[in-house]
Amino acid sequence: MRKDRKKSRFAWVGAAAAILLVSALLAGCGSKSPSSAEAAPAGSAAASQDAGGAKNDPIKIKIADIVSNPVFRVAVNQGIFEKYGIDAEIVTFATPAEGINSLFIKQTDVAYGADFPILNAVSKGDYSIIAATGGDADKQAAQWKLFVRNDIQKPEDLKGKKLSTFRGTFVPYLWDEYLKQNGLSVKDTKEIGQGGLDEAYVALKKGEIDAAWITGAAMLAKFDSIEGAHVLTDMSQTSVRIGGDLIAPDSLIREHPQAVANFLKAIDESSQFIKDHPDQTADILFKEVKQPKEATLKDLATNNWSIGFTKEAYDSLAGQKKYMVDNGIIQTDFDLNAKVRLDPLKQSFPDRVTYEN
Repeated sequence: MRKDRKKSRFAWVGAAAAILLVSALLAGCGSKSPSSAEAAPAGSAAASQDAGGAKNDPIKIKIADIVSNPVFRVAVNQGIFEKYGIDAEIVTFATPAEGINSLFIKQTDVAYGADFPILNAVSKGDYSIIAATGGDADKQAAQWKLFVRNDIQKPEDLKGKKLSTFRGTFVPYLWDEYLKQNGLSVKDTKEIGQGGLDEAYVALKKGEIDAAWITGAAMLAKFDSIEGAHVLTDMSQTSVRIGGDLIAPDSLIREHPQAVANFLKAIDESSQFIKDHPDQTADILFKEVKQPKEATLKDLATNNWSIGFTKEAYDSLAGQKKYMVDNGIIQTDFDLNAKVRLDPLKQSFPDRVTYEN
């Protein structure tokens, strides 16, 4: 009888230990969470369905941004990124080009900008274009104003003058084309490299530069207030039109295609929110970056996005690339097709991809 009681005691202890072990394993499985750029593999148990029906590939990413762009900030503020399993941190820069450059030192994971800095980036490393930001190129061009000092009344008066140019952006290309259109050359002027629109504002106000291309309602209002300066023209009067693109490291696209697809869905949803709620969007930007509400509302007509990728978007990139290669800005030519990776975009919005590479 004592022996049976001993066996019973050992059996109970063994069963209790087994229960504790299983409980610990279950608790461990439930407590695991992905770290920065470490998402659950697509198709795993963690790649579940969210409330909107999208596969969930949780990931933490840092996004390069500027103060006047509402798309990312609205997506954070309204919980849209969170809905798609994205823990997003916004890192603010003076220009989109600076944000793109931050990819090189792994300061950010995703960036956006005009064709020029995007092409410069993909030519130098393992980065690819994942979507175009869309929009009306003619309307966007009209929002780029050329501010000049009052002694400049016609394009020919720019000869010998000091022109502001923003490093790593398309503005040097714009100057080149505008001057050629008016019988001048960049060699007839002196280009002054600057870091952003605020720097150009101070320089024009002090007379350290004679002309600058400016955009954004808040900045345009500041430049309008400069005594002794006026608008000579806008970019819509030139042949230059710029596309906008999103860029990410190849490693992120390769290792987390579902997370990239979710990211694109999130910013598209944010763009729709902005379209439907302009006043609330203006309130968000005022609260977070002190962007004047009136400026945000003026910018929304050209500052909101329509994610996709068309033949026209590719042609814009190809034309810009040719200029950059021909002028030695891109030192080594490359296959543009290989730098356009649209699988996540096709997964999210198949009807918005009209270019096949």
